[in-house]
This record gives sequence, structure tokens and C-alpha cells, in this order.
Amino acid sequence: MAADAGVVSNGRRLRAKHQRESGMQYSRGNRDAIGDGHCMSTDRDYLLGTHEEELARLCLQHRVWRPVVLDCWQRAGITVGKRVLDAGAGPGYAAVDLAEIVGPTGEVIALERSRNFISAMEAACRARSLANVKIHEIDLMTDDLPGGNYDFAWCRWVVSFVNDAALLIKKLGGVMPRGSIAIFHEYGHYETWRFFPRLPMQERFREHVITTWRESGGEPDGAARLPELLSGYGFVIRSTRPHIFCLRPSDYMWQWPATFIETYLPRLIEMGRIDEAFAGKVRADLASAQRNPNALVITPLVLEIIAEKID
Repeated sequence: MAADAGVVSNGRRLRAKHQRESGMQYSRGNRDAIGDGHCMSTDRDYLLGTHEEELARLCLQHRVWRPVVLDCWQRAGITVGKRVLDAGAGPGYAAVDLAEIVGPTGEVIALERSRNFISAMEAACRARSLANVKIHEIDLMTDDLPGGNYDFAWCRWVVSFVNDAALLIKKLGGVMPRGSIAIFHEYGHYETWRFFPRLPMQERFREHVITTWRESGGEPDGAARLPELLSGYGFVIRSTRPHIFCLRPSDYMWQWPATFIETYLPRLIEMGRIDEAFAGKVRADLASAQRNPNALVITPLVLEIIAEKID
């Protein structure tokens, strides 16, 4: 991952100046189109942003979730020599881990629409001399997914954010061969996220998050539709596992919801949903909870689904 030292296990070492030509490939899809049909002259943004603060938050998020994710991949069977489709790869934190696991005889096909995120992913691959990552700049909603003899697909917090989850699963079903495995980590019940003692301002903040999420075309509880959608497009669920945590301020994972609050408050202000006074009250409540050694936070329920393509 991006915060680790550049040591590659199973990955191929290449001199940086030959890296792009020799292995790490990049293709540009329909660069200017975004899901709502508008065009952007710079980056194709997301609801949560693609700025430096969001890159840092995503890096922390990946570090926090990395033990859970590595265990999931191992149980699913991802290993040396496998070909993995990373749908909605973001800055590439998972793609780098996957590339190091599958090694030089395997390959990671990373799909991402944000140029800022792609630049971060390219830099991470260069830092580790990874030659087995192929990056496609595409929008999962408006562009065709690249075909390939994939063994696995990895999809984390993507179903919940796209504006047509059925279309995404249909596209995955179209490129995943029979016998391949699709792995999902998606929110199943976002409103489990709360603090004890309860923080009324955090709960109001959470409701603003849910509202803006749905207004953008996404669905916070995206995992709820997956059983039906997977059945409709040729997948059968092989295993499921809920991931929900009860944390204290001294737990490292506490930083995951805490940093989300800090980075999303300015977005809500930009949208005109809240004012600085509201944001200040949320921050004050969070700071009070962090000073309380007996405070608890329950994280949003994330549902893990591992499904096999059978048709």
C-alpha cells in the first residue's frame, strides 16, 4: 500500500524509466464523460472528492481495513499467478497489494475514472517497480469494461456509490468467465454508525451524508440489493460475512470514522447543506468523545459477499 516501504514480495523489479513500456500499462477510456452526462475540464470528481485530503483519508482507510481485506482475499483464493479485476480502484492501495500477491505471473486490471487517483496509482506502482498492473481510465457506468480471462473481481465501496448498481453487476457478469469469483465489500446498514454516549450532532451529520449520497445517485445500503442482482446475472453466493466493529478512542480503527467526519464536513459546507456553526458543533462533539476513554463508536455495517460466476 502507498504508506508502506517499497519492498515487493513476488513482484518484478524494473528500472523506473523502463516501467511503463515493460509492464505497467495505462489506457484512456472516455475521459471527459461522467455518470450524469456532464463534462469536466479537469478531474472526474466523486461525491467524496479526489483532493489530497481524500487521498490521505483513503490511505488511512486502507491501512485500517487491510488485515480484514487480506484475510478475505486469502479465503477467496487469491494467490500467485491469478488475474484480478479491481473495479473502482481509486488511488490503487488495494491494487498494489493485489499486484504483490499475484506476483509477476499474475496481473491486476485496475479500473478508475479519476485522473488524480490514476496518477497516485501510477506513482505507487513506480515506487514498487510493479510491472503487473494495467490501468484503464474508464467510468464504470458509461464505458465498457475490458474483457479478460479474470480469475477474480474485487469491488469495495463501489456498488453503494454508482448510480445504477444493476448495470454494474450486469457488466461484471459480462466479462467474468464461468468459475471466476467476485468479491464485494459494501455497506449493508449505514445507520449502525453511531457513538455511545450518543452524539446528536454526529447523527444529524450522518443523515446529511445519507441524503447527499442518495441525491448523487448512490445508495448507502448498497449491499442489500446484491443477492438479487447477483442471481440475475449469473452469480451464486458462496460465502458471506458481516464486518462491524465497536471501537474506543485508543483503537486505531477509530481514526477511520473520525477522519471521514473531518474530510466530509467541508464538502457539506460547499454543497450548502450545513454552515460553519453546524460543522463546529460536530467537531466539538467528536473531540469530546475522543477525550472520553469510555466512549464507543459502532462502525457502519460492511457486508462481505463472495460469489461464483456459474453462467
